[in-house]
Amino acid sequence: MSRSQEPSALKRKRSDSQSGSLTEHESKLYDAIRSKADMGMSVQDLRRETGLQNNLFTKAIKTLQAKQLIKEVKNFENKTRKHYMATEFEPSKEITGGAWYDNGQLDTEFVKVVKRGVVKVIHDQEIATLEEISHAIRMKKLLTVNLSAQELKQVLGALVLDNEVQKVESTDTGDFVGAKARKDCYKCCKRGEPNLASMASIPCGVCPRINQCTPDGIISSTTCEYFKKWLDF
Repeated sequence: MSRSQEPSALKRKRSDSQSGSLTEHESKLYDAIRSKADMGMSVQDLRRETGLQNNLFTKAIKTLQAKQLIKEVKNFENKTRKHYMATEFEPSKEITGGAWYDNGQLDTEFVKVVKRGVVKVIHDQEIATLEEISHAIRMKKLLTVNLSAQELKQVLGALVLDNEVQKVESTDTGDFVGAKARKDCYKCCKRGEPNLASMASIPCGVCPRINQCTPDGIISSTTCEYFKKWLDF
């Protein structure tokens, strides 16, 4: 997952110097895009907000891109719509989909790598809390990116669905010594227990929009292309 290495301050300085030579229409468009920071704007919203005629709008967009003041980014929720952002910003997780998406596409290989790493950590520790798993991943440098607590919870939730990991509540005694009572802990499923291997690649467990997914909503399993691909598999 590529991240621009150029410092934001340098990008901002370059953008400020280049934006001084813009026409009225170009400035209007650039200011609208830049005001949205790391969220950017879709073409539809830009047209509505600026009210520019099609020919002026298209010309301004091309000029701003040529001057490297704006860039086109992939919005994982609306891949068919063009989305623009000022070059000094990096897309937010709401736009990219977070760690699980690469260039707007669900990175299934990365998800598998993370799952294997988490299972290994839990297996080595026998029983572990979310914080302990996160700490072990960082210390062992199992991943090249840092996962947030929410993203790690998504992985653990998927592993529970896969029947590879069990979620248990600490009693602060026996195997749970060191963990606060009633704190969520995780341990690997015992061999011989049912293993739902066919669910290993289910995308729902790591979907950042799972809480918004409803049968008749905009985000739904009936229209989700990733869920359809999983069912076909």
